[in-house]
Amino acid sequence: MVKTRIESDTLGEVAIPADALWGAQTERSRHNFPTGAKMPLALIKTLLQLKRAAAVANREANALSAKKADLIVKAVDELLALDDDALRQDFPLVVYQTGSGTQTNMNVNEVVAHMAAKLDDSVAILPNDDVNHGQSSNDIFPTAMNITAAVAVQDLLQATQHLIDELTTKQDQYMQTVKIGRTHLQDATPLTFGQEVSGWVAMLVHDQDYLKTLAPTLNELAIGGTAVGTGLNAAPGFADAIAEQMADRYQLPFTAETNKFAGLAAHSGLNVVHGAIKTLASDLMKIANDVRFLASGPRAGYGELNIPANEPGSSIMPGKVNPTQAEALTMAAVRVMGNDVVVNVAASQGNFEMNVYKPVIIDAFLESVTLLNGTMTGFADKLIAGLTVNAERMQTLVDQSLMTVTALSPHIGYHDSAEIAQQAERDGVTLREAAVKSGKVTAAQFDAWVDPLAMTNVQK
Repeated sequence: MVKTRIESDTLGEVAIPADALWGAQTERSRHNFPTGAKMPLALIKTLLQLKRAAAVANREANALSAKKADLIVKAVDELLALDDDALRQDFPLVVYQTGSGTQTNMNVNEVVAHMAAKLDDSVAILPNDDVNHGQSSNDIFPTAMNITAAVAVQDLLQATQHLIDELTTKQDQYMQTVKIGRTHLQDATPLTFGQEVSGWVAMLVHDQDYLKTLAPTLNELAIGGTAVGTGLNAAPGFADAIAEQMADRYQLPFTAETNKFAGLAAHSGLNVVHGAIKTLASDLMKIANDVRFLASGPRAGYGELNIPANEPGSSIMPGKVNPTQAEALTMAAVRVMGNDVVVNVAASQGNFEMNVYKPVIIDAFLESVTLLNGTMTGFADKLIAGLTVNAERMQTLVDQSLMTVTALSPHIGYHDSAEIAQQAERDGVTLREAAVKSGKVTAAQFDAWVDPLAMTNVQK
């Protein structure tokens, strides 16, 4: 039998595990909403930082005694000093609860209050009256959402830059390595592998720029709006003081100078920024697919790229090597695209003065960032860093291609060039053989005009 203690809330008495730091409202939620993933710890940590900042702001506004405020600060610091496993023990609630996040806000309030009692039981710290002073779940939860998302985006930008750096190394290394281009999945004119990679790099640089442009909308904080956006029960200057502390803590320009009615009822900033994350995921899908298809083989596929052998690729086929890092990245991209639908629909569901899909919005947002951070880093370190080209295979495919005939077109015309390519295909000979046999081009002319590296416009 689990030892319990009895606490009460406005609905009556509740039996709580004796050693739990949470209180009655958390315990009710544990039983009423048992399904799904736990509320992200990153959000919990942000809420703790906000409770700390609120205590300081209330002390400065003479809305809370210095003794109470200082004890709340000390209790929060004790909690933030715990490792993730230990911290999770005190925050057991799931994402799929009330849509305002009220139960998680109360979970934080109760845990801080109980920790304060453990530190100094001579001062009564109450979850609602003291820890939650000047706040509502309706404004502090979306404030935590924006702050947590803004910090996560900074991490995502770093992970993206790391992949850009690894790809740039390959771009420079293989800028002179000619290969056949492909459009519509069919042979096209040559380019260099470095040029191909430069396209991937440019895509990711643009994705970074989109995120940097849109991310500042997350710096707008709903704090100070309290229940419906009017700021009822919040001390003058309370919101600005919290925003200033958060800006100092996270080194991001957070501001409380926002429309609180929008801050509670809409999550447009999270929606638009996640859209940029989805765009990044789309580009990562393209890049990862290109790499794994170009590496297909090694003998019965394109075979242009060699990928590192990180683990056995098959439980039945000895010696098989699979593009597992690319597969992980593309699966993550699919999840992000699905999460974007979640965020889109959830953000559209603001009814009157509040959106009640807050927990699922921030959970989907953070999952997307976490997945891309991890899989992008793995893709960069465990695949791209060890990627090499099969230059001989690339040259063979260039030599076999009929589309280098495009270089003849300015000299003998499109129609005659097409006839040479078609004849080469029918006869099963090289383009050079067909061109010389046509009588329209000499061997010397062909060699001078059909220079695959020159066709790429890369300087030798």
